[in-house]
Amino acid sequence: MGPGPKVIVHLCNDVGAWGKGFVLALGHRYPAARQQYRAWAQGHDALPFALGQVQFVTVQPYLHVAHLIGQHGIARKDRKPQEPPIRYEAVREGLGRVRDFAQQQQASIHMPRIGTGLAGGDWTVILGLIEAELLAADLQVTVYDLP
Repeated sequence: MGPGPKVIVHLCNDVGAWGKGFVLALGHRYPAARQQYRAWAQGHDALPFALGQVQFVTVQPYLHVAHLIGQHGIARKDRKPQEPPIRYEAVREGLGRVRDFAQQQQASIHMPRIGTGLAGGDWTVILGLIEAELLAADLQVTVYDLP
């Protein structure tokens, strides 16, 4: 990831579930990120646990995890394919919060292709949001393709 402060961004749901996808590796590597997300979801944080909100957790000096709530509910077998859990407006709002935080920290931003896995989002739409909220602010953003 290179030198300097960094923010790892990932997309979360608004029900507090933590158990599939990228978060498994993230929680294994940084248990404090998982613990603080769960505490936030249970109401143990002044920050509202709601779509568009972002919780920033410092997991190492100069390394922060951004829990961005951009998914309503969780993907279920009974959900219609045309109704994915992704909420693009919440992703846009959350990316704006990430932008402000990264600017304050003078941090680069790192993320998987957020919103395209369990949330069922369209990468073209999400990339447009990243361009508008992060790249337009001249922030360094790296998106990783995960196996």
